[in-house]
Amino acid sequence: MSKAISKVKLQWVDVGPLDAIPIRGARVVKSAVGCIAVFRTAENQAFALLDKCPHKGGPLSQGIVHDTGVTCPLHNWVINLQTGAALGADEGQTASFNLKIEKGRILLDAAQINSKVAA
Repeated sequence: MSKAISKVKLQWVDVGPLDAIPIRGARVVKSAVGCIAVFRTAENQAFALLDKCPHKGGPLSQGIVHDTGVTCPLHNWVINLQTGAALGADEGQTASFNLKIEKGRILLDAAQINSKVAA
């Protein structure tokens, strides 16, 4: 690991319990970069994306969650929950955010969010 990376201190922000998000559903967290959609899959995994489809800005939090993807409610684009990239023939990407689950609570990487604000 490089010295620059090793000096970075992650600041995790608790955004609530995983159980507050329905299976194959999402909740929205407001942040300095805009709304972040936090998704829960059928396998109890959690992912966080900017709540904006790269196609026409549709609210991904209102889409259908399946496997590790979400289908935008506006034009049916499928977005990978891990990377934020559009799948299939569609092209584009929305921002993804690091998160972790500790003791059933979802923690978002505030340092990563702040770096996107500064960019």
